[in-house]
Amino acid sequence: MDTAEATRLLKGMRDAALSGRRTEVGPRADISESWQRMMRHGMDPDRDCRAGVLPLEETERRRLSSPLVEVLPVLREGLVSIAEAAHHIMVVADTEGRLLWREGSTAVLRKGDSHGFVVGADWNEGRVGTNGVGTPLVSRRPTQVHSAEHFVSTHHMWTCAGAPITDPRSGRLIGVVDISGPLSTMHPATLTLVSSVAKLAEAELRNRHFASLDRLRTVAAPMLARLSGRALAVDVNGWPAAVTGMAPTGRLPLPKAVRAGRLWLPALGMCTLEPLPGGWLVRVDEERPEPVAAGRVVLDLSRPRRPSVTVSGDSGSWAHELSPRHAELLYVLAQHRDGRTAAQLAQDLFEDPTRTVTVRAEMSRLRRHLAQILAHRPYRFTEEVEVELIEPEHPGDLLPQSMAPLVRRARRELP
Repeated sequence: MDTAEATRLLKGMRDAALSGRRTEVGPRADISESWQRMMRHGMDPDRDCRAGVLPLEETERRRLSSPLVEVLPVLREGLVSIAEAAHHIMVVADTEGRLLWREGSTAVLRKGDSHGFVVGADWNEGRVGTNGVGTPLVSRRPTQVHSAEHFVSTHHMWTCAGAPITDPRSGRLIGVVDISGPLSTMHPATLTLVSSVAKLAEAELRNRHFASLDRLRTVAAPMLARLSGRALAVDVNGWPAAVTGMAPTGRLPLPKAVRAGRLWLPALGMCTLEPLPGGWLVRVDEERPEPVAAGRVVLDLSRPRRPSVTVSGDSGSWAHELSPRHAELLYVLAQHRDGRTAAQLAQDLFEDPTRTVTVRAEMSRLRRHLAQILAHRPYRFTEEVEVELIEPEHPGDLLPQSMAPLVRRARRELP
């Protein structure tokens, strides 16, 4: 199928979707779900919507404060020369969809200027419709958007492929890298290339993380050697650099705002925290009794890109931002208070009850964060805890990045 024929087919799919008609060949799942989001929010498919461009000072502030600046050399090396040769441009955007960097073919840069595809512009999906910057930020998956797959018709002369970038140190989405160009320059391998370079960028952040843990270990090891009882040194994201008096542990969940002093941590109980260069010294309080079990859990899925869980009880409260997979698991358990076996969770998430190894590994990680409120055999919230589920204002926005059958079914069935 040539480019012209593919474009006609895509326009037919889009026209059918806008009019509510079914077609024999439908759009890809990522594109279909994005179109549905745009229609739910009342976006005009024929109106070119643009936001004001950020002032230069604000753009520069965002550049300097973004973890993306650490991997910009990797992105440039992997994509800019290829983009120039293929008459494309590379853009790098933050989690809000604001373009922070833009490089590549001079001719295409000029086309981008007239299209509003400029540094400081807002290419969030909710602002400009389905596109290679905003849509991967919602779906958390690499996405190619070709011609009429763009929801807004003024973008149909463009093709783009974007991949999200996650910081392995925090587990948080930090932005997206995208390759865009005129329709005539499309190549089927573009998405694979962009996805591979995004993974290289994440690998660079991981290497930097290991180096910072080595530095923290050098500082903390002599201090831990002088302590009795259980203690560990963790970086600002909770990754352990050294431990004493206890078995090596995985990442220690820390609240968003950490301060020196006594603090209840669900994984360890009451602890005392002292600042270290690049992290914290955490000493487990051995003399005080374990805190009373948490009484209430709030699973907040109202913000599509930032699901979170808040645990509260007699010992205080603690909030944790969830990864997409952990948000899926807690949503399923909130729907099934009697519990789910590993095979049932595998069916709920993957439509494959044999994927129990993956489920058990993820539940093990999740229970390190929420040991006092999650039981197993079967996996469930403990009976004494009250669970509140906060869903998004528009039910179709429930965990938009999720491809889990149970979640997708809920998005379709909710009014």
